[in-house]
Amino acid sequence: MKRHLLFEKLIRAARHNPPASQVPYAFEKRVMARLGPPVRDEWTAIARALCWSAGACCAIAMGISIWAFAFGEARESAATFSSELEQTILASIDDFKFEPDFDLIEGELESLQ
Repeated sequence: MKRHLLFEKLIRAARHNPPASQVPYAFEKRVMARLGPPVRDEWTAIARALCWSAGACCAIAMGISIWAFAFGEARESAATFSSELEQTILASIDDFKFEPDFDLIEGELESLQ
């Protein structure tokens, strides 16, 4: 069936059957407003995307936390790694000697102390 013929039949049927008095005020306008195109709201789309990404980040963080606590040996090696790193950093500080590349005048040396 062709669309324009169907449209004409529906309009003719609507004209022969007027709305009853029991229909609420502006009911047809509310129905037509719902049938219209949806209103695009960019902020709603952004908020929805942020909520989804926050949920995904929480799920990833929980998964990594469970995985990290499941392996006890990894924690022990991390403790030894941190102590070795600290010793390495402190060893380089002990070997450091300050040797300025410029000559200080006696008055400037006293003002620096």
